[in-house]
Amino acid sequence: MTSEISRREFIVKAGVAALALPALSFIGSVGAVSVPGMKLGYASITWGGNDEQAIKDISSLGFKGIQLRANTFKEYGTRPDALLDILKTHKLDLCMFSSGNANINTGNDKAVIDQHLENAAFIKKLGGQLMQVTNSSRPKEGAPNTADLKSYGRLLNDIGKRTLDLGVQTVYHNHMHQLGETPEEIAVIMENCDEKYVNLLLDIAHYQQGGGNPEAAIRQYKSRIKALHLKDVRQTPEAGPKAYKFVELGQGEVNLATVLVALQEIQFKGWGIIELDAVPDKDKTPLECAKISHTYLKSKGVKI
Repeated sequence: MTSEISRREFIVKAGVAALALPALSFIGSVGAVSVPGMKLGYASITWGGNDEQAIKDISSLGFKGIQLRANTFKEYGTRPDALLDILKTHKLDLCMFSSGNANINTGNDKAVIDQHLENAAFIKKLGGQLMQVTNSSRPKEGAPNTADLKSYGRLLNDIGKRTLDLGVQTVYHNHMHQLGETPEEIAVIMENCDEKYVNLLLDIAHYQQGGGNPEAAIRQYKSRIKALHLKDVRQTPEAGPKAYKFVELGQGEVNLATVLVALQEIQFKGWGIIELDAVPDKDKTPLECAKISHTYLKSKGVKI
């Protein structure tokens, strides 16, 4: 889907302002939209593992939550209190933790489950409640078969049962080039895990790139969406017929206005996490990219 916004050049004036949202209002072509239950966080992935700088930068923009990745466990796994102190100093909650891949057909499901249980215990010590799980089990050629999609749903279920005992909710992250690239694949996965144990982190840009309509997905999975990746994507045909890259909010083709309308309709309560996998232009810093998304939201009527 190509939005009206993506057809114009968007000039961004970087500015720092608070983005803590007890209630979110959006004014666009659809009018004013309020999503009172949505809080905004930002993902650390853009900083490429420099988590302390990510924490400082994200806090400086006024966000109240941060998504950290599994690499954080390597540094702070034996001293979670040190990381918790840093988060508290910068007034950030751990809104999501990326626990990495849970792959099928490894021959050792127990080891896969144990890895995520270890991460879940770490998350709990940091005061977090949500754990994102992905996979790298997609075949190199062709689409995955239904049996593999069902198997992945069952593996997620086994993980989710155990993490819930620790007070941590497992959420599946739909993703290009993984099991769960298309809406049809996602549906099979979600049908094969129990709503009590596994919910959904809906990535609106991945979902759109995989051939889906993010607003339709919000309505379809309204009872299972615990968080969203607020994300934008732009096609790059100059790099190949199927090429694309993730960009700052407002710089691509995802219609955030209609996404927010759908969130309002389902009375969404949870984290909206702005995510940008990498700096799309070499002359920008992660903080500058975050400011662009921040300024875009403000320009469209985000109320603080």
